[in-house]
Amino acid sequence: MKKFASAVALAAAVMVAGPAFAQAPPPPEVEAGKDLAAMVTLPAKDGAKLTVTTPGWKHGADIDFKYTQYKGNEFPGLEWSKGPASTKSYAIIMQDTDFVARGAPILHWSVVNVPATTTKLAAGMKPEEIPAGSIYGPNYQGPGKPYLGPRTPPGPKHRYHIQVLAIDTVLPADFSPKNYDELIAPLKGHVVASGSVMGLGQADPSAPPPQPRPAAPAPATTPAPAPATAPHTNH
Repeated sequence: MKKFASAVALAAAVMVAGPAFAQAPPPPEVEAGKDLAAMVTLPAKDGAKLTVTTPGWKHGADIDFKYTQYKGNEFPGLEWSKGPASTKSYAIIMQDTDFVARGAPILHWSVVNVPATTTKLAAGMKPEEIPAGSIYGPNYQGPGKPYLGPRTPPGPKHRYHIQVLAIDTVLPADFSPKNYDELIAPLKGHVVASGSVMGLGQADPSAPPPQPRPAAPAPATTPAPAPATAPHTNH
């Protein structure tokens, strides 16, 4: 009887704890932004490939929460194979291809002018430790932003692609794109090789629910004019 009671208690504990550790559903079968990703819209001239890896996760595996906005937003590290001899710099673009806005997958991170001699960014890299000469591009929060990990909403997992593009030119030192279109415009026709690593993000079940947005203030109203008073007359 004791053993039975213990087993029931254990099962109950698992049932209570279960939702906190539950896996989110797999990503949608249709990858909404797949054909809009940087590697597709900026194809390599001869289809040359780069091998891209991260110590943070294996290609196609779940992304640890410490690399997300839910916990820590640590940079996971990145490494890629050397580009062709014509490579003058690298561009790095991270996108959520399961969420499309303004005609492109959601942009989490972008860097241009990474030196051609660089093929590795260390795990835990701080924003100011970016290789000399590199320029942060925009993400969905604005221009000139460092790494911004996933913050996947509740529901199915999302696919996050970190894409590395070998570029046959170096952009001006004062290049300061304000949005994704401005970021990719000068890269068109200059990609000589590319590759990516993909990880799956999901909502952190232990995270508090997002705060509701404050209600918009009611529009100001102009008080109605007081009714005109009829002039006093003697009868």
